[in-house]
Amino acid sequence: MHTAWHQRLLVGLLASAACLSAFAQSESTPMQLTGTLQKVRESGTITLGHRVSSVPFSYLSVRGEPIGYSIDLCKLLVDAISEELGRTITIKWLPVTSESRIGAVTSGQADLECGSTTNNLERQKLVGFSPTMFVSGTKLMVKRGSALKSFRDLGGKKVVVTAGTTNEKTLRELAQKFKLDINLLVAPDHAASFAMLATGQADAFATDDVLLYGLLAQNKVQAEYSVVGEFLSYDPYGIMYRKGDTQLARMVNDSFHQLAEEREIERRYTRWFLRKLPSGVSLDLPISPQLETILQTMAARTE
Repeated sequence: MHTAWHQRLLVGLLASAACLSAFAQSESTPMQLTGTLQKVRESGTITLGHRVSSVPFSYLSVRGEPIGYSIDLCKLLVDAISEELGRTITIKWLPVTSESRIGAVTSGQADLECGSTTNNLERQKLVGFSPTMFVSGTKLMVKRGSALKSFRDLGGKKVVVTAGTTNEKTLRELAQKFKLDINLLVAPDHAASFAMLATGQADAFATDDVLLYGLLAQNKVQAEYSVVGEFLSYDPYGIMYRKGDTQLARMVNDSFHQLAEEREIERRYTRWFLRKLPSGVSLDLPISPQLETILQTMAARTE
């Protein structure tokens, strides 16, 4: 199946290859690459930034290896790049946090960031994004039995968020708009945020709903916590790469369109959101109508 997918992917990348070949001086000379593709062809390596506790997108297995939905999609992108460049590419892994991930990409430390990163206008000023691979939104996690049911109940409460996330900005804006006296606490990563809730240092943990469900499944504590409230934000996820890298952007877009047409993204979604995770627990999170529409539109755009 892997080989068949590569063959179909090559067809889908014809437009990309034709465009790239325009940089070539003649049929006998190598195509003139720029940016990340040039760097990867010359070095034979690509560096993938990954998260360590963003279940089930990008986290560490019991053996300490990066795994997850975003990791799968990034590996498929690396396969496509390898096919296009005609050489084997070695993956180097770089752990990043919510705070360090954008800087890792813009500085050249990471070529792709494979995590749970929201694509928004503010970040688009700094980095490029793949087509949307997931749609989430900010919600609250509380201990089961808590009186907190909505963000409107957060006045005078301690709420932990993960540093460098859109959720932090969302909570600050809500507190100001609704004049809520929220005691906002900031932790370095999602695991640390969850630990603050678990130990009673925080009354609620605010982040993307799917990450909350992922943490509960990974820690097997669904019976002890609840995810409550309405969506406080709209967060479409994408894979980050360096802004202005037109050749890589074209390849990422073409690859995603082909993956959508082949329904490979849906298969990977099923693997990580509907089947059991390596921990033995399933998130049981059906694909949302929003993401389903996005993937159908993406597939239709493939030429």
